[in-house]
Amino acid sequence: MASVPLKLYRKLPNGDKERVTESPLATVLGDLANPLMTSFECREFLIRQLDLTGNAFARVERNGNGQVTALWPINSAMVTVERLESGRLRYRVAESGNGRAYVLLQEEVLHLRGSSEDGLLGRSPIAIARGALGRAIGENVTASTLANNSFRIAGVVTVPNSKISSNSREKLEEMFEDGHTGASQVGKIKVLEGGAKFVPTAFSGADAQFLESREMSNLDVARIFGVPPAALGIQSSVSYGSAAADAHALVQNCLQPLAERVEQAFMRCLLTPEGRRNFVIEHDLRGLLRGNMSERFAAYRIGREIGVYSANDIKRYENEPTIEGGDTYLQPVTLAGSSAPKETG
Repeated sequence: MASVPLKLYRKLPNGDKERVTESPLATVLGDLANPLMTSFECREFLIRQLDLTGNAFARVERNGNGQVTALWPINSAMVTVERLESGRLRYRVAESGNGRAYVLLQEEVLHLRGSSEDGLLGRSPIAIARGALGRAIGENVTASTLANNSFRIAGVVTVPNSKISSNSREKLEEMFEDGHTGASQVGKIKVLEGGAKFVPTAFSGADAQFLESREMSNLDVARIFGVPPAALGIQSSVSYGSAAADAHALVQNCLQPLAERVEQAFMRCLLTPEGRRNFVIEHDLRGLLRGNMSERFAAYRIGREIGVYSANDIKRYENEPTIEGGDTYLQPVTLAGSSAPKETG
């Protein structure tokens, strides 16, 4: 999400919009969030905090004209949100290391919220789906334990027609474990007395249906964040058609809602009421939806022929320099208005 361009646009009277590049806010969104962090690094930090904790915070720095000049991310674990009697919010930030705290007003904080129950603090997908994640973590621990024991006990020592005492049983077990367990002891043998016999055990992971259960847990985790399983490598076979569908599903079900959440939070916190009437902040998701070159240019050709795109529009989409006279739009004869023929005679 941080790699998707985040742009500032000015609303035009005719309903169109034009990109703004000279504003300090445009620099913060697309270039440097602050003197120490790029826009990519800042947004990556914020979105990761949003996913893990349900909230993301940054201190907003403005110049004398009220324009945003920098964003300084804050660890969400250090922030306490308080609602004042007036309904406004106040943010108390604990400084790490010295135990002191400082207070920021609502206008000084960028606050991204996840799904919220009270409109004050967001809840992370991890908190909402803690049951599914807890099961997946438990299965991970179980798999690790089984793997350390080769997914089975080594075997059973039997003593035919004889009953051994508890002390003898413990000594026999210690004799086998001592010098026979661990990777470095593989292949060693033991000599047994008194008719004792060692019988190795056989165990299959499929017999316990454990692998299928772990796969279902992985799918549950993918669903929590709306991520197609193929994007996480949870798919046995991927064709070109399914890969394209999964890429579209990733944008539609995961990234697009996240982009909307981020955009509206940025507009709420970084723009004044007057600024929201004249400007808009948007992600450019077209790069994630673009097909291969032949598909793109086939779509460009159709758009050019019906008068939707000019030559320079296409070159801008492909990040190429424009050409002189390339801003004209074709008007197909079949789509142009026609007047009734005049009567003669």
